[in-house]
Amino acid sequence: MRRATEIYRTGLWPETDVVGTITLPLEQRHRRRLRMTDDGGQAFLLDLPEATLLGDGDGLGLDDGGIIRVAAADEPVCDIIGKSPAHLARLAWHIGNRHTPVQVIDDITLRILDDHVLVHMLEGLGATVLNRNAPFSPEPGAYAVKRGDHDH
Repeated sequence: MRRATEIYRTGLWPETDVVGTITLPLEQRHRRRLRMTDDGGQAFLLDLPEATLLGDGDGLGLDDGGIIRVAAADEPVCDIIGKSPAHLARLAWHIGNRHTPVQVIDDITLRILDDHVLVHMLEGLGATVLNRNAPFSPEPGAYAVKRGDHDH
């Protein structure tokens, strides 16, 4: 069975080496060792030294030389739109205070996984909330591996 033993972070690996793609929601992208099947139906063993959050666009280096691209699946999310960058900062503080993963979309928009309790709170703070199905790629956090690093 093919083994994926290395992670290449988004933009730091050659697209020409892609031999497959695996599309996963966030809850299935934090892994260490697991038998997986790529989108084309080909099995492989994810065999990393430690549990790692796989980001949208990351590559999984196979022991036979190819790379499987990781894609974030569409899932129920909420785009949180602030009235200004300062308003968005206040909304982000309230989201972070609840230890909720968040993705920064632009200067006035954040994305979280759909959570009706948080949505109610954020609307009460003046946010506009758009429910949609879209990929979710939250910030990795202050203690995570830097997105530009190559780890194995």
